[in-house]
Amino acid sequence: MLVPFNRIELAGPELDYIREALGETVAGNGRFTQLCQQLLEQSYAGSRVLLTTSCTSALEMAGLLAGLGPGDEVIMPSFTFTSTANAVVLRGGVPVFVDIRPDTQNIDETRIEAAITPRTRAICVVHYAGVGCEMTAIGEIARRHGLTLIEDAAQAIGSTYRGRPLGTFGELSALSFHETKNVISGEGGALIINDPELMDRAEILWEKGTDRVRFRRGLVTKYTWVDVGSSFLPSDITAAFLYSQLQSMEAIIADRLGIWERYHAGLEPLEARGLITRPTVPDGCTTNGHIYYVLLDDANARDRWAAQLAEAGIDAFMHYVPLHSSPAGRRFGRTHGDLAVTDATAGRLLRLPVFPGMTAEQADLVIHAMHAIARGPSVRQLEGSR
Repeated sequence: MLVPFNRIELAGPELDYIREALGETVAGNGRFTQLCQQLLEQSYAGSRVLLTTSCTSALEMAGLLAGLGPGDEVIMPSFTFTSTANAVVLRGGVPVFVDIRPDTQNIDETRIEAAITPRTRAICVVHYAGVGCEMTAIGEIARRHGLTLIEDAAQAIGSTYRGRPLGTFGELSALSFHETKNVISGEGGALIINDPELMDRAEILWEKGTDRVRFRRGLVTKYTWVDVGSSFLPSDITAAFLYSQLQSMEAIIADRLGIWERYHAGLEPLEARGLITRPTVPDGCTTNGHIYYVLLDDANARDRWAAQLAEAGIDAFMHYVPLHSSPAGRRFGRTHGDLAVTDATAGRLLRLPVFPGMTAEQADLVIHAMHAIARGPSVRQLEGSR
């Protein structure tokens, strides 16, 4: 494969930090867990950050902290990963799917208020491709109706909305450090707690329902079971790997943005010809370069372009099957209004390779291949672009 979709690259001292962790503790909430949380709390000033085994775990903690129960409804986009909805369903709640915007693929803020019912307890936004939702309008809706605002910021580390980091707008937010994300630890995530009233309970849930954090601080003489909870803590080996990545976060994001911007400039002529639609980053938003995607005319065109790129040695993939059209989505959730943009986006969207250490030459191979596909029906024309 000339250009893989993703590739793992060490930021530097990951293996050294893992060796250090092996000499101290491999359990959760060790020194490297604390170091990671401190670094993240510097980025999310005023927030409490807890490392978790995954973004999925962080979202499940958010469901608990939001007090979701049987029959409670949470408004969210259908164009997202299953974890966004599972966190609601596991509490007995009902995901309510509304349509997305055609420019950012984020939840359409104009569709939210009409979906609110007496059972609505929360709004969960998803910052697709590291581009922020319209948080001013959504925040006003949440406040007006007394709803908890949750950010699924799995893809959004390092991105901002109107000068503020994504992840600081909701009472609760979740990050992902899965190997496909900008900053990685294989599996891993974090819960950002922005509501001070939820911070103490978050620590209890995080520590399997015990007050062990208070014990470690010397506030109680022994710890005991005081609430519900689960094993949300990652191993300190995972945290050791992550600490190296977090130390290099700015450089990693700058690398990805360089590729993102190269694609954006190189593919502009294809958009001008009406062959593709490039991503949109609205005024007031910054992106972290997590995903670069194009929209084709329809699913057939998307599949044809993906197949021809594969013949040229380039990995490119679709993204989510909308949750509202999945078997579990039909069983556990419901839709409000028409989801035409969601359905169209899912069929038309093609993600191009972006990964740490990707070279300008590799990005140019992708760009040249896209232009060659646009010139004619056969991928054989790509041979000359290599």
